[in-house]
Amino acid sequence: MLTIFLMALVLIVLCLIALFAVAPLRRALITPHILALFKRILPSMSDTERDALEAGTTWWDADLFSGQPDWPKLLAHTGPTLTAEERHFLDHDVDQLCDMVNDWDTQQGLDLPPQAWTYIKQQGFLGMIIPKQYGGKEFSAYMHSQVVMKLSTRCSALAVTVMVPNSLGPAELLLHYGTDEQKNHYLPRLAAGLEIPCFALTSPYAGSDAAAIPDHGVVCMGEHEGRATVGIRLTWNKRYITLAPVATLLGLAFNTSDPDRLLSDDAAPGITCALIPAKHDGVVIGRRHHPLNAVFQNGPTSGKDVFIPIDWVIGGKAQVGKGWRMLMECLAAGRAISLPSSSVGMAKMAVRGTSAYAAVRRQFNMPIGKFEGVQEALARMGANLYLMDAARRLSARAVDLGEKPAVISAIVKYHVTERGRALVNDGMDILGGKGICIGPNNFLANAYQQIPIAITVEGANILTRSLIIFGQGAIRAHPYVLKEMAAVKETEHRKALQDFDQAFFGHVGFVLGNIARGLWYGLGGARLAAVPDAGAPELAPYYRAVTRLSTAFAVMTDMSMFVLGGELKRRERISARLGDVLSQLYLASSVLKRYEDDGRPQADLPYVHWALQDTLCKAQQGLSGVLDNFPARGLAVLLRVWLFPFGLPHRPPSDELGSAVTQAMQTPGADRERLLADCYVANDAGDPLARGEMALDLLSEVVAIEKRLKDTPQGAALKHLPQSVSAMQEWLSAAAASGSISCQEHNTLLEFTRLVDAAIQVDDFPPQPSQPADTVNIQKPVLDDHRLASEKQGVEV
Repeated sequence: MLTIFLMALVLIVLCLIALFAVAPLRRALITPHILALFKRILPSMSDTERDALEAGTTWWDADLFSGQPDWPKLLAHTGPTLTAEERHFLDHDVDQLCDMVNDWDTQQGLDLPPQAWTYIKQQGFLGMIIPKQYGGKEFSAYMHSQVVMKLSTRCSALAVTVMVPNSLGPAELLLHYGTDEQKNHYLPRLAAGLEIPCFALTSPYAGSDAAAIPDHGVVCMGEHEGRATVGIRLTWNKRYITLAPVATLLGLAFNTSDPDRLLSDDAAPGITCALIPAKHDGVVIGRRHHPLNAVFQNGPTSGKDVFIPIDWVIGGKAQVGKGWRMLMECLAAGRAISLPSSSVGMAKMAVRGTSAYAAVRRQFNMPIGKFEGVQEALARMGANLYLMDAARRLSARAVDLGEKPAVISAIVKYHVTERGRALVNDGMDILGGKGICIGPNNFLANAYQQIPIAITVEGANILTRSLIIFGQGAIRAHPYVLKEMAAVKETEHRKALQDFDQAFFGHVGFVLGNIARGLWYGLGGARLAAVPDAGAPELAPYYRAVTRLSTAFAVMTDMSMFVLGGELKRRERISARLGDVLSQLYLASSVLKRYEDDGRPQADLPYVHWALQDTLCKAQQGLSGVLDNFPARGLAVLLRVWLFPFGLPHRPPSDELGSAVTQAMQTPGADRERLLADCYVANDAGDPLARGEMALDLLSEVVAIEKRLKDTPQGAALKHLPQSVSAMQEWLSAAAASGSISCQEHNTLLEFTRLVDAAIQVDDFPPQPSQPADTVNIQKPVLDDHRLASEKQGVEV
């Protein structure tokens, strides 16, 4: 009896194996039912959602979704480099421009100085992405990033003015979609600064939901330059448009309808992008916005029943209704450059100034940089900067490799700006009272005020984290989901059945493989996970840890989609935590890649270890947060035991490691400069950053003198001396007269005292009468002059 039972059981198992393993049998008996179920449960998707999902490309994000990141593939890519031409421009032209501008002066004048505007136009700063055949610089994405970063270490208005025309805007849209006539006309003028462009997308009632813009254009017959022509009659109301107050060329996104079907049979083509000269009849440039006291040009624009010829649509008639996809594809690349680069520049400035200040500023007769509380904040600043810069560099490299990394660009936009916000907050805590008194001697106040701008624009960070990173990645970067969705939408039944069968059962094998690896890595602590031969041996545990968490992430992704289905789209907190895991794994990968690209400098290991331990801990927290809030509680318990049988393995960076980071940050030399590479420092003792660096450079000599005098009467007097310049001068005169210090030591100590005294001073101002409420408009004639000057140059040419 038992033998018969066992034989029957074996027969059933063999039948099941045959049923699932033999493709024709499976497609006949099983796949049609699963396909029908998918068609019922698959959530509906609008055209704009589909365009957003299909825009751009996947890259390393797809490896992280796979659960088996291909480390040799990542490490095989060479690190980002600059050509000789690019390096000269960065070291010469960019420095020259920085010399002309500083944040405080621009805030007083509410604009960049005229000589800076002229230099920006004449030296080609507005045409960095435009090919040389049109008169542009044709710089790499990495060089574009380097320029924006360096300008951001000097002045936010300067960086934004250069950044916007080289990011999502008319030039990039023309390069990818413009007609030959449009390219030949506009690109040389943009490259030469004869046109100042802006791009108007955001509306009062369509901010983050840009696809729902109410601005509308109706295809109709109209008159242009004295002749009847097919065109579009536009009405729009836009705001937050950077460079709008000084723009001569307006890029505009709007919804299009074609009720008379003059262009095609489609009566509602959808979102369209057009270029309109700012002086065109009916175009209104409104009053300026003042975003948190940043003085880059920003304001509204509007128009009512403005007729434009169809030729003004970017790409002409053929691109009517295709604007949303155009924008999404360009944003996939541009978002990886602009805000990450400006945030890293701001962070380098903050770290340079704060670390020098902490090293030379004394309280309780000890540098504040030696207080453990200050070191805790300093360590976060230094390691976060190392990580932010690593992510910026890797993402720019992806763009140079031809990628349009939609998911990665969202990751770096969100996490680099958020870590930048944390970094600046730490800097403000260290500066204390000096940080809260705004003026020309405060190097950090403007960054503190303006960091929310980066958090808000190019997709608000809450939206980016909650919906975009994982929501887009789960479909685009997953190896099977997009294929399954495409098969469900396939109208030809046989092809749909075959494609779905291949994708679905490939997906099943993928899930089972990751589940098995997840347990294997959990039981063995990932010690048997593969480590790339080209990877640094000292970082092998981190390669294994990222691989293990990638596998756990892949399992949780599929379990979340299986349990929640279309509901996952609305469970934003779970989606956000899964996005956090993916993001932290990408940031960790960036750190590993940077260490290799830089030649494995041992002095950087404190930053590397701190950043990797922090990202792994945060990734682990994200997975734990998903499990804590998973709706299927029994499955959540099983998955936690399966993936983490011995508990959560990662811990935050130690205090000892943090001390090593802060020691490196406060030690002048090549190692510190590598962290702060291409951060502009003025050759001017009156500049607060420059003063801090000069004092830091003298610190080792000062410490040596104090150490020599430590057990002498003069040393005891020096120890209890007030830190004022007058008290030091009196002591120095007596010490020099007695022969206790040399003439050179006298000069060193006096110069150090003067520099530190200047560094700790804060600005004060005379009382001012209250200003009239409408003084925001006092600069309006200057803005008109900008536009008129550009138009005049165009006439002369």
